[in-house]
Amino acid sequence: MIRPLKRLRRSAPPWWRAAIVVLVLSVVGVLYALNLYLTARFTEGQRSDAELTATFFAGNLKAQLQRHALLPPLLARDPVLIGALLSKDYTSTSQRLIEFSNEIGTTAIELYDLDGRIVASTNRRDLGRLGNERPFVTAALRDSGTVFTVADTENNSPLGFHYARRVTYGALTIGLVAVSVDLKIIEESWRRRNARVAVTNSEDNIILASNPYWRNNVIADLAAPSPSSRFSAPITLPAFQTEDSPFVFINDKPYLRSETRVGFRGWRLTFFSSLENVRAQVNLILALVVTALALMVAAVLYWLSKRLRLRSQAIEQESLELKRLNRRLSEEIAERERVEKTLQDAEQSLEQASKLAALGQMSAAVSHELNQPLAAMRTYLAGAKLLVKRNRVEEAESSFLRIDDLIDRMGSITRQLKSYARKSTTSMHVVDMRNVVESSLSMMAPQLTQSPVEIRKALPSTPVNVTADPVRLEQIIVNLLRNALDAVADCDQPVLDILLVSGKMMSLSVRDNGTGIADLENLFEPFYTTKKPGEGVGLGLAISAGIATELGGRLSARNATQGGAIFELTLPLTDEKQANQTAAE
Repeated sequence: MIRPLKRLRRSAPPWWRAAIVVLVLSVVGVLYALNLYLTARFTEGQRSDAELTATFFAGNLKAQLQRHALLPPLLARDPVLIGALLSKDYTSTSQRLIEFSNEIGTTAIELYDLDGRIVASTNRRDLGRLGNERPFVTAALRDSGTVFTVADTENNSPLGFHYARRVTYGALTIGLVAVSVDLKIIEESWRRRNARVAVTNSEDNIILASNPYWRNNVIADLAAPSPSSRFSAPITLPAFQTEDSPFVFINDKPYLRSETRVGFRGWRLTFFSSLENVRAQVNLILALVVTALALMVAAVLYWLSKRLRLRSQAIEQESLELKRLNRRLSEEIAERERVEKTLQDAEQSLEQASKLAALGQMSAAVSHELNQPLAAMRTYLAGAKLLVKRNRVEEAESSFLRIDDLIDRMGSITRQLKSYARKSTTSMHVVDMRNVVESSLSMMAPQLTQSPVEIRKALPSTPVNVTADPVRLEQIIVNLLRNALDAVADCDQPVLDILLVSGKMMSLSVRDNGTGIADLENLFEPFYTTKKPGEGVGLGLAISAGIATELGGRLSARNATQGGAIFELTLPLTDEKQANQTAAE
């Protein structure tokens, strides 16, 4: 359709083009005039509705105020309240005020004595407070009638509206009764209706509003007579701009302003009616007109298209070419989807292979980690047999208890390795590193006693608390001690130094006087070992380094300047407050 129009425009005479321009301008002018007329008509109806709504809101507000104005005279003549003020017995007065408040629906009712002290109130927390600073207290004591006051509040909260009247006994003034009017209900009803309403006092200050941020302002500061930018003004409004124009702009949006008197203390209620409904109605009619014009244009174009039917074959040819291109594009998309599916399958296969490799590594780790407890159990079992033959049953029972502990240790190791394989969280709590070191030395006691190695340990006198799993910490220390024993196996005077230091971080060093480490770079790689075949698989230090990293620390190694190797474990400390809290839990 577009290509025939281009051909027609090229071949049309000049007068034809001028006629089209005039027709387009005429249509635009008609639409503009129709827009003005419809806007004026619907706006007038909207204005009448806004005036009725403003009158309704004002009447409702006045009725609310008058309903509460009747309560202070009634309470001032209540014999129960008068008797309480005369006898100074206020045991049942608060309950009576609460009953009145529930029936009328007031915010609060308070009874004051002549000293300005609250002796009865619907809010019992206010009993005993002095209210001399409240304006309605002094005003009511001076006036013989009912006094209405408005108290300022802060933080955009509703203003306090109070009716007050003094209580007399004969010609004697004995107290004061005050009723707080809850006008927040009126504001909430405005907000539920999505109405924009503001009530101003005789000084033109906003005291009630559907929008809480309007309070303590004036109408002129909120509603501007014109928009801040001429580009944001509707094109229909300038025709109505006069000195008494009903249009105002709030946040550059047009509204109809309807104002009416409340009939109470010079108050005025202003209702801002949105023009969205007017614009929607006008747009609907304009849309229908435009649709009708579009249908007419479509009919003309259809008639013109008959004259260009011969040229439509080229368009059909282009359509067939486009279909072929679409088919090729669909085939390329399908091919891309097949490639992505193959890539996903390859990624899943690679993930499965990684899981199988990790499973093989964990199987070798189980064999390595259980070798140490099994060797210790063998030693304790041989000793227990000798003790039983010598009738030293109590000492044999001690060996059996150690064997039982080693069995628990083996179970913990297997659970730990499974947890390592799943990368799941372990049981973390605050532990003292001194106890962990002693427990690890106890674990290694059979090997240490069989070797002539000298153990020199330096532990601080105060606790060194860290948050970790004690079993995994023991696993690290046992691996370090076992490697150190292997390193000093050929030394004449083997020595192991264990140093625990507490500073910004916890530092545990295990030093031997062996031959040192030849390859520090690959020391913590899995399956790296300098031992003979059958003596180790090279997983102990790799697993220990992984545990240290998971605990937020680090395991490092270096050669000592005087020979031997030093393995250092650093972990973050747990402060005393956290340690006490964890212990309490």
